[in-house]
Order: sequence, then C-alpha cells, then structure tokens
Amino acid sequence: PGAYPGLGAEERGQSEAIATNLYELSDLKTPTIAVVIGEGGSGGALAIGVADKLAMMKNSVFSVISPEGCAAILWNDPSKSEAATKAMKVTADDLKSQGLIDDVIEEPINGAHRNKEAAAVAIADYVKKALDELEKIDPRELAS
Repeated sequence: PGAYPGLGAEERGQSEAIATNLYELSDLKTPTIAVVIGEGGSGGALAIGVADKLAMMKNSVFSVISPEGCAAILWNDPSKSEAATKAMKVTADDLKSQGLIDDVIEEPINGAHRNKEAAAVAIADYVKKALDELEKIDPRELAS
C-alpha cells in the first residue's frame, strides 16, 4: 500500500497535504508521541516520524515506500517484496538499532492482532511513560 503516486494525486494536493502535516507537527509546542502499530509506508508515513518520541510495536514495519514499491523500482518486479523488505531494514528492531526510532514495544505472544487488549495496554503504558519523560523537558527544547 501507500499513497498513489500518479498525477491525479498531485492534482488533488497529496504532496502539499503531507508537507503541511509535517510542518504543523514540527511547530507544535506540546509533547508529541507516535506509535507505529502495523505498517507505516509511503510519503504519508513521514508524518509519523515527526514526534518527540517514536516507538513501534515489535512486529511493525515503517518506511517511506512500501516493499512492493521498492521492489518495482529496484528490480522492476513488485513480487520481490520480501527481498525488498530485508534490504530496506524496516522492522522495529532494525530501525531501533539504527537510531531511527526511540523504542520498541513488545507485543503479546503470537502478535498484537491475536490479543488486542494486551497490545492496547502495552501501548497505553508506553505513552504514559513517554509523556512522563517528555513533560520534564522544556517545550522549546522538544524535537518537534
């Protein structure tokens, strides 16, 4: 998935909407926390990254292009999305090790989709902890 890359999307202001969102989020004077809970992929996913704290659920992926889109560009074959996923290093652990996200939120056994309640509790606990940390920082010094 991802944002449609065609002329029609541009005529309807897709890029401008993404840019405005990035700008507005970066100008907020309040703590911002973002959590990737599944798949964040394409230009719209960039907005997820504009936060003072960015976390991902353990089994989530996050990139500026979908694996299918990357495979189509690199190998002219969208069916090679698995190879693209590995090459792009889009998992929570990959991005944490590269310093691109702040935290990885562990999921319930067998994944968040199998135990939504426990996943929601894990996310809520993370948000509370992150907010406690961010509230100690002068708002003018926040990343956003």
